[in-house]
This record gives sequence, C-alpha cells and structure tokens, in this order.
Amino acid sequence: MLKQRTLKSLTHAVGVGLHSGQRVEITLRPAAPDTGIVFRRVDLPQVVDIPVSAEAVTDTRLASTLSKGNARVLTVEHLMSACAGLGVDNLYVDITAEEIPILDGSAASFVFLLQSAGIEMQNAPRRFIRLTQPVEVREGTGPAEKWAHLEPYHGYKLSFEIDFNHPAVDSTGQRVEFDLSVGSYSRDIARARTFGFTKDVEMMRSNGLALGGGLDNAIVMDDYKVLNADGLRYDDEFVKHKILDAMGDLYLIGKPLLASYSAFRSGHALNNKLLRELLAHPECWEIVTFEDERRAPVGFAQPARAW
Repeated sequence: MLKQRTLKSLTHAVGVGLHSGQRVEITLRPAAPDTGIVFRRVDLPQVVDIPVSAEAVTDTRLASTLSKGNARVLTVEHLMSACAGLGVDNLYVDITAEEIPILDGSAASFVFLLQSAGIEMQNAPRRFIRLTQPVEVREGTGPAEKWAHLEPYHGYKLSFEIDFNHPAVDSTGQRVEFDLSVGSYSRDIARARTFGFTKDVEMMRSNGLALGGGLDNAIVMDDYKVLNADGLRYDDEFVKHKILDAMGDLYLIGKPLLASYSAFRSGHALNNKLLRELLAHPECWEIVTFEDERRAPVGFAQPARAW
C-alpha cells in the first residue's frame, strides 16, 4: 500500500514575514493520518486551526493567504510546495504571527526542516485526486492573456511559461517543465527564490506588502540587472520559482494531484481559480489509492531524498 506520510519528530525555525516584516516562530509537528496540513495560530487568545483547502484561500495578492473567521495565515505557498515536493500529507504548522517566515525566499529551508525531522510512513492509504477530464481557466486577451490548465496524467508534471519584459529575465529561460517522476524537487526546484523589482518596492510597501523583503530573501532587480551579489542559483531561476509557487498553490486542494499542469503567466489567484473550477466539476476527477505501490506513478512510492 502506498501510505500517507508525516514527520517523525517536531522541528522549529524563527524568521520574518516577507510582507508583514513581523518576527515569527514556526513549529512543524507530526499529525495523525487523514489530518491533512493544518496551520495553527498559537499566538491568539484561543488557538485557531486553519486546515488547508482551496476554499480557505481568501487573498492572493503576491502570496496565498488562508483564513478562518478573523484568523489568517499569509504566504503559505513555499512551505506547501516543500510538502508537495517531499510528499508530506499530515502536518501541524504552529505559528506565532500571521505570516509564515520567508527564510531565504525559496522552499529550500522548509525542505531542510522537513528532512531534518524525518519522514514517517503511516498506516493509512495515501489518497490522490486523479484528473479524468481537462479543466482550464483563462483571463484577459492579447498581451494581457493568461491561463492555467490541468489534464489527465499518470504522475505529476508541471510546465510554466513567463513573459517579463525585463533584460535580466529575458536573458534566462522563460519556460520550464518539471516531472516528479524524472526530476528531483529538492535539487531542481526548491532553491528557486521569489523575485521582485526595485521600482515596485515603494508601491508595495505603501500597501503594507514586502515589509520584510530584501537581498537575503529575494532576487531583486533594478531596470537592467539582478542586484544580488551572488547572482542566480539556476540559469532559469525566475520561471522555476513560478513552478515552486504553483506546486504550493495546487497542494492547497488538500491532496496530491495526478495530473499535468501547464500555465502561461499564471499566479496565485489564477492557480486558486483553477482549483475551484476543478472542484466545481466532480466529473473531471476521482479519488484513488494504490494498494500495490508498483501501480503508483514513478516518483511517489518513496519519500524524496535529501539534496
């Protein structure tokens, strides 16, 4: 049986929120089978549990935000991406402020935390959402067009194309494909950092965003070049970060997908819209388990190894 996974032990980190600039402590704790991933605001007078779901996403401005009542958790996508990449099904995420720490701006630090705690198999079948028919969402026309698409695939594959009119981005790959069956998430995707432009910083900060951002947790560009002294981690780091974000956004559906995802200029909002469109059409998907691991797609049977 292909089994659900959680952590062997708890693990802990401290950082700042990318948008809030607040100091935050995060503790990742094991959870029982079928718990899913649950964010817990332990700083509130009464602890509020916020289970992940597509419907719990309430804000997608530059990040994915989950809410329950008046409690919310900002910028969950990098941790969710690491969980998707390593195959973690059940997890409690305790935080002492409203935003997940940005750490180095990628998912690499979360991969390290999860790997350090260890991945443990649980005595319950891992449940997948398998696409049976294509689903697509589109917005805009002409130069403003963007879209995201899911279709049946025996595995998990993502392809993404970006379209930034900027010298530093134009000189790198603007399209990438990642297949979990042949690639390594930790090696190929996890280290790609979020990025931004100096010209947008003042506007974002006036709107209460990017208050904790800087060269130590993002790729920053002026009108011509990358300002980070160490340059890029991947030749195509910009589009790989979009794959990283998409894996996190899509895992908010609450179960791993068996599907091929493709997108052009998509972002957190359109990714969530795609999940809601999928859930609105139950004829396009089914829940499956694998009693025989050998029938599962390559890349899902064993927990992802370290770097």
